[in-house]
Amino acid sequence: MSYQREIIKSSKIGEQYIKVKHPSGCTICLYPMEGFSSTYVLFGTNYGSVDTTFKTDEDEDFVTVPEGIAHYLEHKLFENDECDAFELYAKTGANANAFTSFDKTAYLFSCSQKFEENLEILLNFVQEPYFTDETVQKEQGIIGQEIMMYRDDPGWRVFFNCLQAVYHNNPVRIDIAGTVESIAKIDKELLYRCYNTFYNLNNTVLSIAGNFDVDKTLEICDRLLKSTPDHKLEKIIPEEPYEVKEKTVKMKLSCSQPMFNIMYKFPQMTQKEAARAYIVYNNMFETCLGKTSSFYTEMYEQGLIDGSFGVGVFYGRGFFVGNIDGDSKNPELLLGKINAELKRLKTELPNREEYENIKKRTYGELLSGYGSVETVANTVMSAEMAGLSAFELIDIASGITYEDIVEALRALDVDNCSISIVEPI
Repeated sequence: MSYQREIIKSSKIGEQYIKVKHPSGCTICLYPMEGFSSTYVLFGTNYGSVDTTFKTDEDEDFVTVPEGIAHYLEHKLFENDECDAFELYAKTGANANAFTSFDKTAYLFSCSQKFEENLEILLNFVQEPYFTDETVQKEQGIIGQEIMMYRDDPGWRVFFNCLQAVYHNNPVRIDIAGTVESIAKIDKELLYRCYNTFYNLNNTVLSIAGNFDVDKTLEICDRLLKSTPDHKLEKIIPEEPYEVKEKTVKMKLSCSQPMFNIMYKFPQMTQKEAARAYIVYNNMFETCLGKTSSFYTEMYEQGLIDGSFGVGVFYGRGFFVGNIDGDSKNPELLLGKINAELKRLKTELPNREEYENIKKRTYGELLSGYGSVETVANTVMSAEMAGLSAFELIDIASGITYEDIVEALRALDVDNCSISIVEPI
């Protein structure tokens, strides 16, 4: 089959991969890695738990479906009328799995042998949905138990309670699996509707990294990928106020000491803006509050934090928050001290030498990821879904300056934050 192969290169790290827009609609990214014995493969659809409102060229208006349906669909797609895909992978020795996040769903396998056979298994089952009333109803009980289990998990609850405190309308505030009430509304017709909408190959990426033959891989894709018309899918995230919904939320669960999650809310960004902000604010929070900062040492000595304390950024399509979490004997006192420190540094400025060390570490961590077939395949898939190059974060990280993090710190609205606390019963 004839199509153009685009070579995506990074002059900074001397790496490259092949990108093909396949006639079927699927975007194929191939990253051969010389010297590696294993291969990691992801078939991803740009469809996650936040995508509850959408429209195609066949719809007169936007439609809204129950929360949790993307995760539900991921569970069901492994099955067909004869067996499930895991049984087939067991015969080849591949390790297979799948995941649903807020903004994507992916089916994956890794192997060191029978790569081509495993790829055929993957491309066959993701294109052959099989749902019946009986199997859909059975899955409701399984996923319902999963939802109830996470309700009692303090680490899970402190995180989602904080998202619910931050966001008024954004579906990121809802558990990826949905609620017991929302999944009760899911039937086979809705599953087929969402499958045909979001698993249209024009909305998918096949990402492969490691030891494989490019030409043989494309031959398999030519044979198995079924051409689909582009239905002009549109996804929307509800309008979101600037301010957080609630300042403080508390819950009591079984845990040894209080756990907390603090989130600073940002306005919605484009994917490219979010990629840059991710590097900038990660570096900023690490410089000001991270484990090598004077603030961390002071709080540790006062007994307000321990080794679980972490800072960073949590973001995806349509949402972006600065994120701080850990355990503390007095989370609300700690929040006051964190915000006081960030306000102080707006004028007295962060330690420049500390920033330079953080920048080098960030760049080194990004670079080390290119020694892992799993990291490479995931990075390529996520970047492609965001409309970016897989080397975008490397380029951004190398270009960020001390002045950039100072500007970001001064722009941060430290009062527009929420704290979630889970206290011991």
